[in-house]
Amino acid sequence: MNVQSAENRSFSRRGFLGLTAAAASVPLLAACGGGSASQGGGGAGGSIKFWDMPWATPAYNDAAKGIAEGFSGAKGGKASYQIIQWANFYQTFSSAIASKTGPAVSTGGGFQAFQFEQQGQIAYADKVIEKLKSNGQFDDFLPGVLDPFKSDKGYVAVPWQLDMRVFWYRKSLFEKANVALPTDWPSLLEAGKALKKIGAVGFATGAGTGNNYANHSMIMMMVNNGGGVFNKDGELDLLNDRNVEAMEFVLELVSNGIVDPAAVSYTTDNMSAQWKDGKAGFGLFQVNVPQRVGDTSGDLLVADPIKGPHGDKATIVFPNNIMMYTNTPSQEASEDFLVYYLGQLKQLWQKKLMSALPVFKSITEIPEFADDPNNVKIVKDWQPIAKTFASQGNTLNANLAALDGGQALNQFSQSIITGKADAKTALQTFQSGLESVLKK
Repeated sequence: MNVQSAENRSFSRRGFLGLTAAAASVPLLAACGGGSASQGGGGAGGSIKFWDMPWATPAYNDAAKGIAEGFSGAKGGKASYQIIQWANFYQTFSSAIASKTGPAVSTGGGFQAFQFEQQGQIAYADKVIEKLKSNGQFDDFLPGVLDPFKSDKGYVAVPWQLDMRVFWYRKSLFEKANVALPTDWPSLLEAGKALKKIGAVGFATGAGTGNNYANHSMIMMMVNNGGGVFNKDGELDLLNDRNVEAMEFVLELVSNGIVDPAAVSYTTDNMSAQWKDGKAGFGLFQVNVPQRVGDTSGDLLVADPIKGPHGDKATIVFPNNIMMYTNTPSQEASEDFLVYYLGQLKQLWQKKLMSALPVFKSITEIPEFADDPNNVKIVKDWQPIAKTFASQGNTLNANLAALDGGQALNQFSQSIITGKADAKTALQTFQSGLESVLKK
């Protein structure tokens, strides 16, 4: 497995990222009326078709396939397993669903379920939630993880793993710079200045091809100040005072040379190399950074969350989920499969196949996860304050795919980390770009 393909997977998992913003607002093909739906969602003998993505190395898919094929439904139902590649997966799903040859259950892009819900293709998961309440798993969910999936019509999907963004630091660089770890924005600025003096980067990020970490850092700083792309009613609200204040602070980091001037061109490989080579002192990244970059010496550590100017503490999370489709041999069998599959997820973390947080408390307590103090710190300190791209709103929606995969956000982040626009101008351009592609 080449490293770049793994890096690509690490960002593709969130949304329809191969999608241009314009494509995100194009309705999916409606399934034609008439004809038999027996093939859709089902394999031979009416088995449940489960489609999954390459979330990690091939060993992950082998393990997930074993779990899926181990399903035995109440009426002897079985499940088949198929890997769908990230490349062009939007088209793969939409054309299969339109021709009624799609899956009954699947993982996929972070906002995919909401896009297909708009087309009437998603089966709500309320009965799954009821079954999880009766078998005890409902009470095992980490705090707040179900909330983004609850619409006024029901649960659109069920989360199974959390793609977290947290601050990391290299302990030896802070010691060398003789500076304290940041606890708030002023101390982040001071730490950045001290790290710069020893040739290290105090706000590591990147906006090169396929790298969304600058995007995530910008949104994270907004929500860390009580802001966000949307207001509490889900309306675009980029020019609110908290967002302006956050971007003015990032521009101060830029003007002080705390953001690497070359970051605009850095791929995720470049970022990983900076962390491995002792150039990055502090910055936003995913879970499992030591394993990802190849330095498990104990020098790379999860930092404490920092306070915004008004006392806010927050980060962003992409809750990846499993969805059910209306085109299935048996809705009851789909529900039984999903309940079964969620109950088997522990195996994936026991085998250390996942670079993401589990959604169940019991999995965070198994030795294979909890023996890493960085994991424990993320669960304890970061997951409870994590917000989605929908902030300041709470519920995910189809528009978020256009935000996450679109050019408006990329261009905004690049303009900030290069210092080429003031905060208000950059936010206004960002808002206008989003308004042109989002569904009204």
